[in-house]
Amino acid sequence: MSESWPVAEVLSGGASDVPTAMQRRLYEDMILLRSFDERAINLQRQGRIGTFPPSLGQEASEIGSAHALRASDWVVPSYRDHGALMVHGLPLSNVVLFAMGRTPSLSSALRALPTSIPISTHLPHAVGLAIAAQKLGTDDVALAYFGDGGTSEGDFHEALNFAGVFKAPVIFFCQNNGWAISVPRARQTASETLAQKAVAYGIEGRRVDGNDVLAVYQVVSEAVARARRGEGPTLVESLTYRLGPHTTADDPSRYRSAEEYQDWKESRDPIQRMAGYLMAHGLLTAEEDQAMRQAAQERIQAEVEAAEALPPVEPAGMFQHVFAQAPSDLAAQRRRIEEAVPHA
Repeated sequence: MSESWPVAEVLSGGASDVPTAMQRRLYEDMILLRSFDERAINLQRQGRIGTFPPSLGQEASEIGSAHALRASDWVVPSYRDHGALMVHGLPLSNVVLFAMGRTPSLSSALRALPTSIPISTHLPHAVGLAIAAQKLGTDDVALAYFGDGGTSEGDFHEALNFAGVFKAPVIFFCQNNGWAISVPRARQTASETLAQKAVAYGIEGRRVDGNDVLAVYQVVSEAVARARRGEGPTLVESLTYRLGPHTTADDPSRYRSAEEYQDWKESRDPIQRMAGYLMAHGLLTAEEDQAMRQAAQERIQAEVEAAEALPPVEPAGMFQHVFAQAPSDLAAQRRRIEEAVPHA
């Protein structure tokens, strides 16, 4: 079965049709995402933000896929997809606010749903957005993100079934990073691949080297083009690896070996691979690379300062945007908090 689902080859000289400017942009955004995640981990350790899920090692999957979209398309993220949201237009300061448990963490002008913490519950919503685009007569698409563990949830199967029946213009982008927290990919399913699950629902399935940003960009761009032409959904399995913890509350050394980590870090790190590709083809110098990294650090510092400069959160704000008409017990709790904290 695996021969029917070829993994894209690592791109090298002349193999890519991606414009040079886009190749550099993809690399620059990967640098920004990794720099942000490293800073966010430090912020969490300092108690300045809450639990945080870094994208370390998955930068090519997130950045390459998100750049295949246009502004009118929908991004439907899981909890680890702040890089995709960033590409789609979300300021990094909003990501910091989300990690602080504050509003506004999502811009109303952005075509993206809020980050989904439950596993795969957002996938049917992505199908709904895609069907809405069909009914409105637009060629907009929806791109939904989830991990390999998400394919074990009922919502995944329901979403693919509806999408296949209605030929919804939706791309299901599975970042197969090998681990659903501590559960290895081999314990998720007996299927040889995750992409082949598309067959049961009559939709297209693709596998791609998720640590090759150019391959990800090309494969997702092709899936987006198919969806815009009315040819239906695609399930993309992006083979990548989570170099960091599942979240800052996780210790990956308890369930995976140091040898496994080192193998991926030393031979398949997506940023090292893209840097080597660009430099080998005269598209990036060491000086330009260093300037990109410095610019990323400066931008992140400004975004963190912007988030931390906001006034303190009012405790009663936790009751907002939950119910159109609050139940009596919650209304009573809010009154007690407002009485105890006059400025709330």
